[in-house]
Amino acid sequence: MSQIKTPKQLFMHELQDIYYAEKVLAGALPKLADEASDAELSRAFKSHQKETEKHVANLEKVFKGLGEKAKAEPCPGIDGIKKEHDDFMKENELTEETRDAFLTGAGARTEHYEIAAYTGLVAQARALGERDAVDLLQQNLKQEKEALKKIETISKRLLKESKESNGSSSRSGTRARATAGASK
Repeated sequence: MSQIKTPKQLFMHELQDIYYAEKVLAGALPKLADEASDAELSRAFKSHQKETEKHVANLEKVFKGLGEKAKAEPCPGIDGIKKEHDDFMKENELTEETRDAFLTGAGARTEHYEIAAYTGLVAQARALGERDAVDLLQQNLKQEKEALKKIETISKRLLKESKESNGSSSRSGTRARATAGASK
């Protein structure tokens, strides 16, 4: 890659970076949907895949509006998030409950990354006076924020269900021990 010297060059680099990330994620989301045992979580990943495909299309419109060909620049950030997921899944034998908890965390990390990228891109496009780009990038940003809220809601529900199922067995174990102690 050539030296970045201007705000416009930086904007193009960041645009290529998120374009790469969105394309990687569009390919990864079906796998996440298959890995999820919770039906709502699986549906959320499938739904977000469709949104991600729209994000790619919006980014292609941004490139076109700038008179540039859509080009992906490898994104070490998203590659690292994906590698973390793949390695963790390979190295651990997870219960469904634990796997779903991991997947919600991985999803949230990814959404935070994308939200940060789009927030920066919107600010850069605004500073460069690229109004059409601002509108398209804000659409993507809004959907990423909504996806994060959805994954956080699912995560809270899963954690609550996990706590309730683990709490009831631990409470009954405590009661059994207390009853046994009282009969001595």
